[in-house]
Amino acid sequence: MKKIYLFLMVFAFTCSTVSFAQSDILNKALKKEYKTKIKELNKGGWEIFGSSRSMEVALLNHYDKLNKGDGRVYEIVGIASAFKSKNIGRQMAINNACTIYASQAGSTVKGRVVSDMGADVDNLTVEFDHFYAAYERAVEKEIRGEMKESFSIIRQNKDGSYEMQSYFLYDEDAALNARIKAFENAAKESIAAQKYADIISKFIQERVDPGEGQPQGEPNQGTVGRDI
Repeated sequence: MKKIYLFLMVFAFTCSTVSFAQSDILNKALKKEYKTKIKELNKGGWEIFGSSRSMEVALLNHYDKLNKGDGRVYEIVGIASAFKSKNIGRQMAINNACTIYASQAGSTVKGRVVSDMGADVDNLTVEFDHFYAAYERAVEKEIRGEMKESFSIIRQNKDGSYEMQSYFLYDEDAALNARIKAFENAAKESIAAQKYADIISKFIQERVDPGEGQPQGEPNQGTVGRDI
């Protein structure tokens, strides 16, 4: 009995040590990532927009929200460029973020339909294309209410116009509800979607990754952030 107790004590200590070591490594990596990102933004001439907080504090809070999301909170960056009105620029950035998400949501479903259903949809290509377009429009509309602006940054171009990057956070559970509602609305316009509703609904429930295939580093048009 004593040997079992001793073994459990050693096991618990080992797990605790490993967990602490992993946490320490993660904290160091996050600090390095933070310093690199701030240096990048400062070098690029970016300034905080629409907030009394500094860009440094805004980014720290942003990362903190991501980390506390337990893998269910994700980041997406909306981009606006060549605008004169800052209010219009902010709206452009919001629209861009929603469009990026909707586009990737549509691509995700289309990829799964093509790869998993194959020949079953060969004769319904036009009808499915109609569904994908309707689905993306619906997702763009539904996801808009789930995008929470974390912070925005702005810089002025040489010609006097501005560029903006708006960092948004969204919860995957809320995003899933938005995709389900979008599918229900889009399916009303598509006989094919209605016919294969049970199969497609499973694809809808798979997480959308707006960051897939996006370049790393400073975002440009269409670039999305990643989850931490």
